[in-house]
Amino acid sequence: MKINGIDAIYYFVHDFKRAHAFYVTLIGAEPATIHPDSFCEWTLPNGEAFGLIKGTQYRPGNGVLFNVDDVKAAVEELRTRGVELEDDGEIEETPVCYMAFGTDTRGQRLHLAPAQVAPARRRSAGT
Repeated sequence: MKINGIDAIYYFVHDFKRAHAFYVTLIGAEPATIHPDSFCEWTLPNGEAFGLIKGTQYRPGNGVLFNVDDVKAAVEELRTRGVELEDDGEIEETPVCYMAFGTDTRGQRLHLAPAQVAPARRRSAGT
């Protein structure tokens, strides 16, 4: 598995509206992608993304989204290395792309997603 870079960093938030307002002020712009009350993502000038997520279950912590060439192959490789994967490594369709989720040996979250493309076109990048 080749890690191409960090595509995005996401914060899981409990109070989505408060966090959204804070980061709109901090960044000075509305997010490029928003799904009200659950997800938003800014595309920063260098092409990386920063986002906020509130799922159906609040999970404290943050995550780094690693850009990989092939999510499915990366999941299989991590599985053989004994990396703990959420939902047994199921590749999940999200509002912006297909991803897999796991944790490192200290419980820090990691995300795997295909090579970075424009946020509106990420989903079409497939697995």
